[in-house]
Amino acid sequence: MTDATISWITGALWLVLFGAYAIRVRKVGAYRSERAAGVGSTVVMGQNIMQATYWAIEPVVRGLVRLRLTANAVTTIALVLGVGAGAAVAFGEFGLACLLATLSTLSDILDGQVARYTRTGSPTGELYDAAVDRYTEFAFIAGFIVYAHATGWLVVLALLALHASFMISHASARAEALEVDVPRGLMRRHERAACLTLVSGLTPLLGPPLHAQWPALPPTAIFAIGLALVATLGGWSAIVRLARIQRAARRAS
Repeated sequence: MTDATISWITGALWLVLFGAYAIRVRKVGAYRSERAAGVGSTVVMGQNIMQATYWAIEPVVRGLVRLRLTANAVTTIALVLGVGAGAAVAFGEFGLACLLATLSTLSDILDGQVARYTRTGSPTGELYDAAVDRYTEFAFIAGFIVYAHATGWLVVLALLALHASFMISHASARAEALEVDVPRGLMRRHERAACLTLVSGLTPLLGPPLHAQWPALPPTAIFAIGLALVATLGGWSAIVRLARIQRAARRAS
């Protein structure tokens, strides 16, 4: 099976999911997950997409609960899949990376839902989940750095995206430590994951034709666009977040 075929299969699964959700909305009405509503939406990730995803995983959550799989076990699965996605990127298997990253992201959602269903949420579980998020995100971008190590500007772009990702997470952590509201903004964790997973899947489909037509463009130009979006939008969002947190902390003091 070619890498491009894996991308097509992953894309087809998402189309089936959203098609099924559209039928559900037409016949029954929109699904509402309080968790998805609490996360909120931005221009990058709309609420409909989030609600559709939470609706689709609901039967999976119940199945995991029946199997007595703990939330931490599901988090560990997300870690293994996320590191696997990073390894796939390092070897240039971007379609496979897209599939593994998709499954990892879904597992990251599932662990929280399992914890809520079983009422086993805990501070240690949240700490483990947050740590896994950082490791999987690092693995994905670091895998690209390994793959593109000979092309300096791609490495720099990946490092800027990694820095932006960590600064957004750092801003959220500082807000919680200062006991102020965490400001919303662009390129939060789920949006970064969606952006990089999407461009990873598109890379084996659009990268080679673009490179054949414009040889100056690398075959990974599509992935580079995703990194550029994370680096620019994420970097700006981190700065805005930190400024808002600083103002909120001053008002609270």
